[in-house]
Amino acid sequence: MRLKELKVNPSTMMLELDIMGLNNKAIVICDGKVKMADLPSYGETKIITHQGKVKRVKFDEGEEF
Repeated sequence: MRLKELKVNPSTMMLELDIMGLNNKAIVICDGKVKMADLPSYGETKIITHQGKVKRVKFDEGEEF
């Protein structure tokens, strides 16, 4: 599974990230859940929604010839 769940502080409902250590990532937030995934070097990452909520994240990768 590529998506990794990030922890949200339950007392403050805040998320702390060190953005200097993050390169080429996608962060998706829906229904109080936060997940992060690495973006592929070559390809597409699609976030599929239904009724305003995230249903799935699809990865379509390729390789440079």
